[in-house]
Amino acid sequence: MFELPLWIVLIIGISSGGAGGPQSAQMQTSSDPVQTFSLSDDEDGLASTETDTQTARPPEPQIASGKFTTALEVKPILTATKASWVALRDYDGQDLLYFTQIESWRCGLFEIRYSVNGAAEKIWDMEPCYLDTRQPNVLKLEDHLPYIRLIGGSVETVKITLYYDDGTSDTATFSRNQILMP
Repeated sequence: MFELPLWIVLIIGISSGGAGGPQSAQMQTSSDPVQTFSLSDDEDGLASTETDTQTARPPEPQIASGKFTTALEVKPILTATKASWVALRDYDGQDLLYFTQIESWRCGLFEIRYSVNGAAEKIWDMEPCYLDTRQPNVLKLEDHLPYIRLIGGSVETVKITLYYDDGTSDTATFSRNQILMP
């Protein structure tokens, strides 16, 4: 009997409207989980989600390469693992907010934005994709760590917005207890 790998089963479940991966019932997500966007710079130098037809970033071609470098390939995985996009660790008197899960599938993304405790959104500086290698999504961690340090016990909520290279976005908001590692 032929058995499908688990990740294929998850992708099939998501694309057919199935439940997909484990998600906390308390996790808040946008009412429309996939939204179209365009990026333009505002006066602060940060990208804005408001449409500007002159500076809008066009969607990239969505051709499956088997290397997981397009939204077509990574969106089903990131959707199935939405509850694990970020993790929080209380370490040595600091809160360490990890972006490892998202970084692992970053090659199909234009941008990652995050907000802690309702503050203004910041752009997460992703490690580059290594498109000319066999594993473009590998994390080398040479000049880039997959976490930020915050004041210990200060993180109450984290909002994450992913902007895919196909012109769509997805948002989730997590409470401290949902992402706190033991």
